[in-house]
Amino acid sequence: MAVLNNVNVGTLEQVVKEAQTDKSKVKRQQKIEGEWLLKEGSPQFRAEVSFEGGKVVMEADQPKNLGGGGTRPGPLHYCFFGLVACYTATFAAVASQMGIELRKLTARLEGNLNFSRVFGLSKEPVMEEIRIALSVESDAPPEKLEEIEKLAYERCPAVFALTEKVKLNTSLEVKK
Repeated sequence: MAVLNNVNVGTLEQVVKEAQTDKSKVKRQQKIEGEWLLKEGSPQFRAEVSFEGGKVVMEADQPKNLGGGGTRPGPLHYCFFGLVACYTATFAAVASQMGIELRKLTARLEGNLNFSRVFGLSKEPVMEEIRIALSVESDAPPEKLEEIEKLAYERCPAVFALTEKVKLNTSLEVKK
């Protein structure tokens, strides 16, 4: 079985096999460099993002209530897109590795946000709650799909980054 549900299962199996003896096969470094754009009316941030198949320029603009123009997705749009895309991809990959065929898989993310912290008005969490709902059409038994969903939650890198403490280092280089 090479590809199932638009997931290359053969490649996944090969990576798992190789990683059992060489953990470097499942490690990677991600790097993105961007620039805050100072010209009024332009998006606020731009970065060229490289990936296996090439590169793309991504732009972000804060919503108006956070000082931007609202002309592009804001940083949290990208964050939430990444989360829901990663969670859905993890579900599809786990299902495919288990040989479960999906007829349809859709995802919905909703979040309750509180920006009072951003304005220095409180120490309350910005993200009060995030909900992801998957909708699946498959001939697999519901119990099997629930098992896959549980494994997707446990294995999804974006869920891990949101629910576990991740070491974050920031720095500032001042130039004159």
